[in-house]
Amino acid sequence: MNHNPSTAVPKRGYQFVVLAAVLWAVSGSSAKFLFNRGITAFQLVQMRLTLASALLLIWFLWRKRAFLRIARQDFWSFILLGTVGMASVQFTYLFTISKIQVAAAILLEYLAPALIALHAVIFARERLTKIVVTALVGATVGCYLVVGGYNLHLLTMNRVGILSGLLSAVSFAAYAVYGERLMCRYSSWTVLFYSLIGAALVWNVLQPPLVFLGRSYSPVEWVCIVYIAVFGTLVPFWLYMEGINLIRSTRASITATLEPITAGLISYLFLGEMLERLQLAGGVLVIASIILLQLRREYDDKTPALIRGRRQHGNSSEEAGDD
Repeated sequence: MNHNPSTAVPKRGYQFVVLAAVLWAVSGSSAKFLFNRGITAFQLVQMRLTLASALLLIWFLWRKRAFLRIARQDFWSFILLGTVGMASVQFTYLFTISKIQVAAAILLEYLAPALIALHAVIFARERLTKIVVTALVGATVGCYLVVGGYNLHLLTMNRVGILSGLLSAVSFAAYAVYGERLMCRYSSWTVLFYSLIGAALVWNVLQPPLVFLGRSYSPVEWVCIVYIAVFGTLVPFWLYMEGINLIRSTRASITATLEPITAGLISYLFLGEMLERLQLAGGVLVIASIILLQLRREYDDKTPALIRGRRQHGNSSEEAGDD
């Protein structure tokens, strides 16, 4: 069977994840604005998940009902993805930044690419190419430099916060790996919806249901809330899942390390925060690692999009044979 590497691992998969990282970073500024207005981080998470899942449900009911259909035997798998995956990522990260510095929380969460790679090697029995390993090391070291990890004293920080940060990395990795597995049978839209709705249900149990509607908001605050729900949650998470669909979770998670670099650049340009030379060097290293992944778009026959395509082709062939 002849393979075409340039089409098997399309460039747009990387472009989707890069755009997701940029949108996540930009939404952080809107979140800071709302925090300064008295909205808590926990209320904001409930808002973004509830509104994002509600908007997606409305769109599906209106135009794409097929995306709501899942096999009965997969129901609990989707619930698990939303409650343990998406909801856990949101909670552990917020809990971590409440206990330790934000830079340390980001650093710990972005250990996820290494965990995803370890899962691929140990549990999936896959061999990582030299390109992927080099990019993984480069992105991890670059992320460490960008967040100023050399100035952090992790061993002296709150141990519960450190543990929560590690759990956020595990949750982020599990969400990517489990989401990839489900996308071998379902569209990225379907996987995204059930992860969002599951997480929204959890956050409306952890806090009083729809508690964020109990206060009034100014027009500017509503603009920020809707922006975060759509362009800080719904759109970037779909872009990230579609990236995994096209280039798999290891490559997608490495590419997503662009988020702290983008956040740092935004803080430098608009908030007047300074960047040290080592931080700039880290940013260059992350970008170089992402470029390296794209220089040689290696064929991967376990990409979810390819697996679904083969299954659909097989089903079509069987139906043609029956006719």
